[in-house]
Amino acid sequence: MTAFKLEAGSKFPDITVPRFGGGNVTLGKPSAPFDWKMVVVYRGKHCPMCTAHLKELNDNLQALNELGVDVVAVSGDPLEKVEIQMKDVSPKFTVGYDLSIADMKKLGLYISDPRSPQETDQPFAEPGVFIINAEGNVQVLNISNAPFARPSFQTLAGGIKFIRNPENNYPIRGTHK
Repeated sequence: MTAFKLEAGSKFPDITVPRFGGGNVTLGKPSAPFDWKMVVVYRGKHCPMCTAHLKELNDNLQALNELGVDVVAVSGDPLEKVEIQMKDVSPKFTVGYDLSIADMKKLGLYISDPRSPQETDQPFAEPGVFIINAEGNVQVLNISNAPFARPSFQTLAGGIKFIRNPENNYPIRGTHK
């Protein structure tokens, strides 16, 4: 069970993973010229819904980038599995891999065990989306315990546009104590 809950408005944890294509990527840190970051956690190669969702991310990447949002997708899969899945996705965004169980827990993600060896061979994170603002704080988050409940990237882009419009003075929601 997930005991830790990453709170809206809190600092996004400092997590660095290997980057598909070489080097490393720090999940919550946008790269220039972007000032916001979207971290998309996906289940892994065994999940056809993840592949479809990542393709949808490709389709909406330009709109997100135009809003100043840098994007990274990450899973707990090793490089070998990521290489196979990304042949089908052809990502235009950064992809990280080898997200550890400890880091999944830092993000407050649900973690599942494989149903069978045919599904996959290790525990994996269920889907999550984190939008981190220019101050490094969690502006928006969505965590699911199953592959069927994921936000639309088109809807997220519309929400970010609304939030980033200074005339709307839209605060981080869900912070009542």
